[in-house]
Amino acid sequence: MIKGHRTWEFENKPVILSTGTVVGPFEGEGRIPKDFDVIHGDLWLGQDSYEQAQTVLFEESCQKAIEKAGLNKEDIQFILAGDLINQITSSSFACRTLEIPYMGLFGACSTSMEGLAMGAFIVNGKGAKYLLTGTVSHNAAVEKQFRYPTEYGGQKPPTAQWTVTGAGTAILTDEGEGPYVTSATIGRVVDMGLSDPFNMGGAMAPAAVDTIEAHLRDRGIDSSYYDLIVTGDLGQIGHQVAIDLLNKHGMSLTDQKFQDCGLMIYREDQPVLAGASGCGCSATVVYGHLLNRMKKGEFKKMLVVATGALLSPLTFQQKETIPCIAHAVSIEYEEGK
Repeated sequence: MIKGHRTWEFENKPVILSTGTVVGPFEGEGRIPKDFDVIHGDLWLGQDSYEQAQTVLFEESCQKAIEKAGLNKEDIQFILAGDLINQITSSSFACRTLEIPYMGLFGACSTSMEGLAMGAFIVNGKGAKYLLTGTVSHNAAVEKQFRYPTEYGGQKPPTAQWTVTGAGTAILTDEGEGPYVTSATIGRVVDMGLSDPFNMGGAMAPAAVDTIEAHLRDRGIDSSYYDLIVTGDLGQIGHQVAIDLLNKHGMSLTDQKFQDCGLMIYREDQPVLAGASGCGCSATVVYGHLLNRMKKGEFKKMLVVATGALLSPLTFQQKETIPCIAHAVSIEYEEGK
């Protein structure tokens, strides 16, 4: 199953059986509201804190995916999940409620594809019949931890991005009509010396490029194999940096082929500065918008490269630079296996 240095090719092609996407009101006003299962009207979700609201977001996305699959929660053997809050408590507390065996992950905003890669590995090796994976973020909870509480109304530079309030989950199984998870490339930690938490896109772009190049090299293919290569949440700044680096390395991709989830979810007139970010960014866009487009036949082969900045409030306070990572998963939709 290992292909090259750090890529898995899944012979049994695990199936994405169903997905669940739940978002907040700001995301519901964006470009792709019809691709979300649930849109909440307020950020609190009836809870006493934003962190509790984030937990509810994830619970609801899991329940929606289970419901759409026609299953009961007792049918799910494992959950692989994580988030951005300290000690991934939102995911852990949600799984306390769901009562499904749980493995916690932390890859920052790359967690969506880290979970999908590891989940596909387990299902491909017949380690589970039904496995659920996903992630979540909440604008007010994450901003409070990594930057400033939104109540402060602090000024942000134009390189900053808007954390998505949303959760996206997927159920994997060993048979079905697809879409299929066909391969995954595990990222390396890349640190280019940037230390500005308001420029996550610029920090993460080199990791995305490193993983894209490794994926194509390991599989012995070029970018023409895919109809779409989409990064997680590089935003305007990081997306342009990634394009420049790919061009420098001899890979020229069109705007139609190379896109970014952080530039898809919000409208241009929404005040999100450089675009979207957060664990919920790639999770909701991929598990909602992009898989819906794939099922409509708009494209057949997609490489999702979710990016993550592996900093913490403590490392920032200690003047550390920002190590970053990107995990890539290929998803294909075709007749038969």
